[in-house]
Amino acid sequence: MKASYHKYLLEFKRPSGTSRGVMTEKETWFIILEENGKKGIGECGILRSLSADDRPDYEEKLKWTCDNIHLGETALWNALLEFPSIQFGVEMAFLSLKSENQFVLFPSDFTKESSSIPINGLVWMGEASFMKEQIEEKLATGFNCIKLKIGAIDFQKELELLQFIRSHFSAKQIEIRVDANGAFSLEEALGKLHQLNQFQLHSIEQPIKKGNILKMAQLCKETPFPIALDEELIGVFSFQEKEKLLQEIKPQYIILKPSFIGGFKGTKEWIDLADKYNIGWWITSALESNIGLNAIAQWTFTLNSRMPQGLGTGALYTNNIDCPLKVENGQLWYDKTKKWQEDFL
Repeated sequence: MKASYHKYLLEFKRPSGTSRGVMTEKETWFIILEENGKKGIGECGILRSLSADDRPDYEEKLKWTCDNIHLGETALWNALLEFPSIQFGVEMAFLSLKSENQFVLFPSDFTKESSSIPINGLVWMGEASFMKEQIEEKLATGFNCIKLKIGAIDFQKELELLQFIRSHFSAKQIEIRVDANGAFSLEEALGKLHQLNQFQLHSIEQPIKKGNILKMAQLCKETPFPIALDEELIGVFSFQEKEKLLQEIKPQYIILKPSFIGGFKGTKEWIDLADKYNIGWWITSALESNIGLNAIAQWTFTLNSRMPQGLGTGALYTNNIDCPLKVENGQLWYDKTKKWQEDFL
């Protein structure tokens, strides 16, 4: 077996804002396996400044992985514990190599086009007018679950945007999730949660910065509506550390991004613990290309969750890889009439 890796820069169609700043491009890496005339491809979806494996030795570890591919998937996964995005790329590449079709990793009713995955429509941070424009577009295209990134513009304007949605759609018609990306201060967080509560929100992701365990536990206990942990899970590697975190904070939900938490295997550990402690969860992509999104979507379908998932649509980039995924009426579908682009590397 031969392994190689390649860097790929994804270019945003429009600069995309979070509470950590504005992105114009997104770096990703592909691992290619070759054996007996077959190829397998996996994506290492790192997000600089956020991924636990955003380290100076990242490319060096990719090279080491390819040089030691003979160790096999399990040994590599264990050796790459502090490089969750590479763990995920390796898992994906081995699945791709073993599959009859290198892009169909989990054959199901989803890949047969007979079933779909409900997803939330993501509204990016920006000027209030831009966010309103996105909200109207999501509602017009059939989404009944909207996720708004908040925390970057004036809080009063964000409340007005939520009021705009609620003035037209009830909580039964449109589910609203918000994601603060840790933007609220420790002192203001609970007060802001009470202000947000008037809009009958489904949940809020990561209201305060990760690492404030006692404060987050207090918020989860006192919050008027559910809190979901997101960044809090990043960099928590061992099963024992994961269990300790959930026991201490007792969140209502956790958000699971395979690229950030050790691929399918690492994500399944979190799911097993969440189920044990009666904590809700859903799967979210993390700005991967369509290669990674395809793998995450196929796996997510096998989990049989009917909650709207946080899966991207592949439409953010000017140079994404053409693939059979499409979005219709707030559902992600696999469309076999659309072909994979084969010349992207």
